[in-house]
Amino acid sequence: MKFSRGLLALILTLFLNSSLSAQYLYKDELIFNSAFSEEVEKIGSELHQKTGISLRLVMLKSLPQNMSIVDYEKELIKDFNSPTILLTFSEMDSKVDILANHASLYEYFDKKQVLSPVASPVQAFVMALFYSDGFASFKEIASSHGGTIIPLLAQKSKDNELLGKYSGSMFNGYADIAEQIAKSKDIVLDSAVGNTNQSSIFLVKVLFYGFIVYGIFLYIKRKLYIKRQQLENK
Repeated sequence: MKFSRGLLALILTLFLNSSLSAQYLYKDELIFNSAFSEEVEKIGSELHQKTGISLRLVMLKSLPQNMSIVDYEKELIKDFNSPTILLTFSEMDSKVDILANHASLYEYFDKKQVLSPVASPVQAFVMALFYSDGFASFKEIASSHGGTIIPLLAQKSKDNELLGKYSGSMFNGYADIAEQIAKSKDIVLDSAVGNTNQSSIFLVKVLFYGFIVYGIFLYIKRKLYIKRQQLENK
């Protein structure tokens, strides 16, 4: 059977594209969305090209029986020789983790921050007030915020919204890790989520918490005014 050059080129192109599509979205048992895959591949490819670090996303339906997420990552990461970071999510086990195949890679991003269950500093401060049993624990809890995955995963959603929640939260975390690595390496990722979005989010947070603080101020002012009026009427 003879193949024309055009047909052979098409077959090779399809083969190469399918190989590339599984490079950084290394395993996907949940999303199966081409747009999601393309965005992950875009960031992962540029990050590897500019830093030599492979950031791979693993999306599992469930972990193998009797295996923890860390044990699974340790087995999987043996397949990679180059500097590799795995961001792994298992739906049925409700587990998320990050593992690097060399300890030095943790210097380029803040694992604790990425996986923090708390998004905002105000929320972390309130939690520290309620749950700390001393200054040391207060400081630790209050400083643990900025989570880019778990706060989104923890949000309630309908069954038909689950895939959107999974893809949004994991892409958010993936982009966060990539941008932290890029910043540590003093490079710019053209495919990154971007400082514009981050600045917009920051501005919204400032306005939101500004209104809360202003509301508290007005409430206290009102209470003091009523108390002063009561004292004057006595």
